[in-house]
Amino acid sequence: MTEPSRAKPAVGELGIDPGAQAWQRSGEGSGTIEIAFPAGDAWARGDWVLMRVAGDPEGRILVFDRHEWECFLDGVRNGEFDDAADG
Repeated sequence: MTEPSRAKPAVGELGIDPGAQAWQRSGEGSGTIEIAFPAGDAWARGDWVLMRVAGDPEGRILVFDRHEWECFLDGVRNGEFDDAADG
């Protein structure tokens, strides 16, 4: 028997206060990328990764699962996004 797939929640479905998270910043000022690794009753720290842009007036937050986050980091380490800065 296989485990049922777990649908990726929106940030509001995680049952956490985004403002209470320990956000790590990539730099200073508006436009800076911020990352948080929340913990919850039903998951461990790192099961979900939150990403937002500082100063975003809409307060949008992206949610990545552990696999998506590891794939993103692998792409960064391997230069897959280097050309994006030239565009």
